Amino acid sequence: MNYIATKYYIAQPEYAVDFWSAMRRSDTVSNTLEKGRNTDVGAYALPELSMNKYDIALAKESQFRSICTVMKAYDAPYKIQARTADDLAVWVAEGDAIPIKNVMDDFTIHDLRAWKLASLFTLESSFAADAAFDVETYITGRLAKNFSRAEENAFLNGTGVNQPAGLLHNTLGAETAVETSTVTYDGIIRLYFSVKPEYLKNAVWMMNDETAMMLRTLKDANGNYLWRDNDDTIFGKKVVISEFMPNIAAGTKPVLFGDFRYYWIVDRSPVTVRTLHEHFALYDQIGYLAYEFLDGKLIRREAVKTIKITA
Repeated sequence: MNYIATKYYIAQPEYAVDFWSAMRRSDTVSNTLEKGRNTDVGAYALPELSMNKYDIALAKESQFRSICTVMKAYDAPYKIQARTADDLAVWVAEGDAIPIKNVMDDFTIHDLRAWKLASLFTLESSFAADAAFDVETYITGRLAKNFSRAEENAFLNGTGVNQPAGLLHNTLGAETAVETSTVTYDGIIRLYFSVKPEYLKNAVWMMNDETAMMLRTLKDANGNYLWRDNDDTIFGKKVVISEFMPNIAAGTKPVLFGDFRYYWIVDRSPVTVRTLHEHFALYDQIGYLAYEFLDGKLIRREAVKTIKITA
């Protein structure tokens, strides 16, 4: 999808009118609406103002997007290269030469792709056709909820094949700092101090509810709890709960800790939607098939560490 060419049209009021008319009841595609069509999937870009509403809803639904780095690369090729480097700052005496670092070669290159994520849901035709029903808010909210859950699962457990590589990926995800038969107080301490100081300032913990419940019971030799109840932190760092983190079992990585800002989420295209009238007509429903294209990658593995449970 050529977003630069499309952006002008999806920002026009008449495009929004035609788009939401098609979402309610129309099988006819106007010339205006056709200009927002993604020919790869046969769907139409959300109008610009609706996309803004979707982005707000997604930000509320997605805890991952609140702790990671999110960027847009709509008009880049299918495969792009992201470069990261260590920055340099040095004190220089008056009159001394400034040391030059070979910054041209000080890059790590990461390939980022445009993986396709699809969401399908239905709506009663009577609701869609009712002018009093806010179909825009309903659809953008439903998409935000559906996509945020699928994204979070992939950002943790993604294989890197037809989807992003997740933080729990063995070779592309977080580095294993501790191997143990179970999660202990000492193991959590070792995990905490395995993260370099430069990543500690913005570090957070991530685990599921079952692991969190277990960690709430851990005490040191003096009977002090590991988990601080008044603000739900461990060693002063926030705990984020995700249902997609694994339970404590042999071979799993139930706890992540580090600076999640080094996991990049790259949106590659605006959300597109198409209606499926014929498929659901017998049920007096309208189907909605939506797509987003994105990638996610941990660009510095040392920034996030994990515990691995041994057999």
